[in-house]
Amino acid sequence: MLAALTVGGLMVLLTVFIHGMGIFTLARILRLEAREEAEEHIHPMSPRGIAVTLALVFGLFVLHGFEIWTYAIVYRLVDAIPNFEQAIYFSTITYSTTGYNSDGLATEWQMIAAIEGLNGFILLGWSTAFFVTVVARMGRG
Repeated sequence: MLAALTVGGLMVLLTVFIHGMGIFTLARILRLEAREEAEEHIHPMSPRGIAVTLALVFGLFVLHGFEIWTYAIVYRLVDAIPNFEQAIYFSTITYSTTGYNSDGLATEWQMIAAIEGLNGFILLGWSTAFFVTVVARMGRG
């Protein structure tokens, strides 16, 4: 169990770092866009503003996908799941807290899955808070 806790803890640190850098990058892009919209008097709900919002959603989706794939790679590296396709599927349902079952997951690595579920829940919440803040600012434009 100590190995699984160590790997799980390191994965939390890694994914929080990845997520923080991703959110920082998206926020920086949005600040540049907002400055340009203000200079050109473009309303945030214009077609351009809507396209930026859709790009933000896609960026968050890609960010979470990258984190899910990172967990899937770890599952394969420790041989917790027999193949990569199952690792991706398992990681996706675990990260999103959809859950299904842990059939096929090596018992000694189940703690990583539990940690991934909590980690995904927090990172999804972080993205939600970020997105709500962005949309609220658009409404003030």
